[in-house]
Amino acid sequence: MKFLCVACDEAMKFVEVADTAHGDTFSAVFGCPRCGRRIALLANPWETQLVRSLGVAVGGRTTPHAPFELVRERLANSRLMWTEEAEQRLARIPEFVRPMVRDGVERHARERGYREVTSEVMDEVRSSMGM
Repeated sequence: MKFLCVACDEAMKFVEVADTAHGDTFSAVFGCPRCGRRIALLANPWETQLVRSLGVAVGGRTTPHAPFELVRERLANSRLMWTEEAEQRLARIPEFVRPMVRDGVERHARERGYREVTSEVMDEVRSSMGM
């Protein structure tokens, strides 16, 4: 979504976010780079609470879009590589809980920046659960 300046049909640029005096709402200010006109988008208290609870950053993007950015991001968050030994250990876990164990081990590995799940990673998870 873009805001267009009605006077010169130029896409307005994000300028700033400001909290209102009451603190329960915020406004996002946009300005026209050609003629300098400014507008403000005022969020109501519910919208403000929603934005803050989601941790959404309000404003313009500061980095240019990269080709296939969304695809790369999804692939990066997909399943990690597993060593053969770790896969064999996972196979010994009852089938009905295996997906939950896999997800938990992968979450643990991602949080620590591991690119691969090994037996050592599985040992870390097991010891963190007190087993």
